[in-house]
Amino acid sequence: MQTSTVTQTVTQPAAVTRPGHVQQLLPRARRRTRANSTVSVVGAGMAGLVAAYELERLGFRVEVIEGSRRLGGRVHTHRFGASEGAPFVELGAMRIPTAHHRTMRYVEHLGLADQVRPFTTLLSEENAYLATSTGHVRLRDAPRALIADVRASLPGADYREETVVFGAWLAAVVDAVAPPGLRAGLRADLARNLLDLVEDVDLSPHLLGHAKDRIDVHGLFAAHPGIRAGCGTRLNGFLDDILTETSPELVRLACGMDQLVQRLAARVRGPIWLGQRVSGFEVAADHVLVRIGGGPGAAVRRCDYVLCTVPFSVLRGLTLTGFDEDKLAVVREVDYCPATKVAVHCREPFWEREGIRGGASFSGGRIRQTYYPPAAADGAGTGGSTDPAQGAALLASYTIGEDADHLGRMPPPLRHRTVVEELGRMHPQLLRRGMVRGVASLAWGEHPWTEGGCTIRWGQDAAACEEQRRRAVRPQRRMFFAGEHCATEPAWIEGAVESALEAVDLIARHAPGRGVAPRAGLEAA
Repeated sequence: MQTSTVTQTVTQPAAVTRPGHVQQLLPRARRRTRANSTVSVVGAGMAGLVAAYELERLGFRVEVIEGSRRLGGRVHTHRFGASEGAPFVELGAMRIPTAHHRTMRYVEHLGLADQVRPFTTLLSEENAYLATSTGHVRLRDAPRALIADVRASLPGADYREETVVFGAWLAAVVDAVAPPGLRAGLRADLARNLLDLVEDVDLSPHLLGHAKDRIDVHGLFAAHPGIRAGCGTRLNGFLDDILTETSPELVRLACGMDQLVQRLAARVRGPIWLGQRVSGFEVAADHVLVRIGGGPGAAVRRCDYVLCTVPFSVLRGLTLTGFDEDKLAVVREVDYCPATKVAVHCREPFWEREGIRGGASFSGGRIRQTYYPPAAADGAGTGGSTDPAQGAALLASYTIGEDADHLGRMPPPLRHRTVVEELGRMHPQLLRRGMVRGVASLAWGEHPWTEGGCTIRWGQDAAACEEQRRRAVRPQRRMFFAGEHCATEPAWIEGAVESALEAVDLIARHAPGRGVAPRAGLEAA
């Protein structure tokens, strides 16, 4: 069995000519002025690449400076082999809500619309497994165990059966998706007042199944938003994430999410420098100094404008000169949630013999969530291969929060062995001789270029979230900021895109001779 943490060297993609009609949006004199200004974009994740592409469309010269040896940031597709059709798994972003219109526009613009497929998520595949107090059971057989678990946690309570059904399935969703602190908080919320609020609601339109022992949690919260008042502050802040992650309105790219990155980078005409570790910034009135590397070999680059897409979890460890106190404060304050993914390259998709054709199991324990590629007969999958000899890839474990830290801080060989052994209790076939061909993992909380999986604002009300976001976005003279930490939709590609477009607008309005700057984004083309 081969094990690896993931490293990958990616050369700069070949550039292609951008659409000529975009040039015509800019008056010639203003294009000339902007062509004399270079924007140095630090970070080649989705925010940096979208910004670079859009800035060039507005007439700026652009260079992209990336510390790692690969493009994409937290979009990271790992392929088990270099041959065509090799099985792959997403160690980073793996799904797009269809309501994320900015991201979907780029998918279409980059010629990937024919690669969009439904993403089958947790609690969608009837033959997948769910961890309960009595062990792993099939989703189709889970209602009785889930309802019994909730009733056992509410001694002396006398709720309607349908109210308990709601509590059982909400608990199942939260147990599967949330970190430990929020899981414990939900139990307290159920006992305290959440079920009391639901007790007065007509749940019959939302009950599912012949036995009415399942419930459409998404539809219920949409129809009765007032019941969110029964959630504690932290759980309420996480609830949107929970509902989105288990929504039926999710899609994936059959060719791999990295193709979004590669095609976007191919549209950037300016240089993309990989392996250039930025160690500090110094902001001045008419330029920004960017320090690259450290020690006697360090270089200092004088930049007209800088767009920094570096996560604040990393930025706060760099030397920052010329920043005002509030900016330094928000760089320190933004909170990040760790995430760890462990993928297994299997000899064959053994789960299909159990009737599992995709979706995910709530595996519980230390591994939490397990995602299966769609069956080959259902179209190209995230881990399936057109050549059975190449095997199949399984996202064996996806964890966040303290669960992710627990696995992420293990040495990779121990992490991989732990996940395979624990998943083997739910799927004994995994432990058969020769079934595991290799294992790869990525602990985002320990990753030097991210030091976290995503920004979190749990426990803050809407006004506080927006205030922190505005402080994160606020420029420092000629230094601007983007990334999901600067967005209203953190933790998603949409947040990276949203923040990039906002930053491009700010730079365009600041540039000398700007006149009235056209708005950035595909909708402006």
